[in-house]
Amino acid sequence: MLATLRFPVARSLGRRYPEPDHPYRNAFQRDRDRVVHARAFRRLEAKTQVFTPGLSDHFRTRLTHTIEVSQIARTAASCLQLDEDLTEALALAHDIGHPPFAHAGESELDRQMRRFGDRFDHNLHALRIVETFEQRYARFPGLNLTFEVREGMAKHSRDFQPGEIPALDEYLPGLRPPLEAQLIDLADEIAYNTADLDDAYSAGLLSAAQVAGAVPQYAAILEAVETQFPGASSREQFQEALRRLIDLLVSGLIEGTARAASESGAGSVEEVRAHAARIATFTETAQETNRQLKQFLHSHVYSSPALVEERRRASAAIAGLFQIFVEHPEQMPENYRAETEHRPPHRVVCDYIAGMTDAYFQRTYAAVAQRSQTL
Repeated sequence: MLATLRFPVARSLGRRYPEPDHPYRNAFQRDRDRVVHARAFRRLEAKTQVFTPGLSDHFRTRLTHTIEVSQIARTAASCLQLDEDLTEALALAHDIGHPPFAHAGESELDRQMRRFGDRFDHNLHALRIVETFEQRYARFPGLNLTFEVREGMAKHSRDFQPGEIPALDEYLPGLRPPLEAQLIDLADEIAYNTADLDDAYSAGLLSAAQVAGAVPQYAAILEAVETQFPGASSREQFQEALRRLIDLLVSGLIEGTARAASESGAGSVEEVRAHAARIATFTETAQETNRQLKQFLHSHVYSSPALVEERRRASAAIAGLFQIFVEHPEQMPENYRAETEHRPPHRVVCDYIAGMTDAYFQRTYAAVAQRSQTL
């Protein structure tokens, strides 16, 4: 397949702080393990993906979503003969910068930061986590990941030009990332589109017939399942159709990327980087199915009254806690309070809230709101 485009671990640009090689794990395998052992990774278990746990114990969290992305990305990398270890490290790290309460939390933190002429971006925050906030090693700050993993974290969802994002200028702006990093965003889309269908079905927000009416490829899959398994329950038929839908999208990613690589003429990692556009892509059929799925989810799930109300409450709570901490930084833990003497308070507050799990945020908000009434 694409073995000539595989990123060779021996050509890694290395770590910010040099370390001796490990006797039986290569650099990307060590990066993967460092991400898995990071506190920020463990906190994903208690951060909302889309649905809060109050409705069911079976909804995806950020952690289970991340595992699903990793499975899809590794499958694609293996079939395409790319580096599975680099791909897995990137997949496991791709969401560690997300704050509590899913995209509502990210949007609200960004709104609060804009008041101070600043921004919140979960990719930038993820880099700061692995560069600074994680403190597990005596010899250096952060996780000291390889350049390629840090570059992939910065670029997995978009490319940028020199000077466009000054904080990322060290990560080869103007060039595409290796193919392993290019797979992550598309594997992410497959994972969350199909998982959100599954969770929304469990929540009673949609039926298989509604999905079939909006997504022709799913309709064909569902018809085949109903014909093949007429005695199965509606839930079993839904799950079987969902499994085949995932297979269609993953196969479309593998086939589309292989075809695009052939058409690009790229024969090396350097040529992948210099190519005018990203090479990782879906086939036309998978791309259209993916687009229809996203459109359906936005109209039938994400805009549902229950989720809209959850996002409203989460945004209001984050805005309230943010304001209290900016005005009264002494209410933050000592280490964050001390940081406000060296960095802008709004940035410290943002970093503190972004690292919280949903439950920790709720406990902190309740305690701080009660204390603030006496101030």
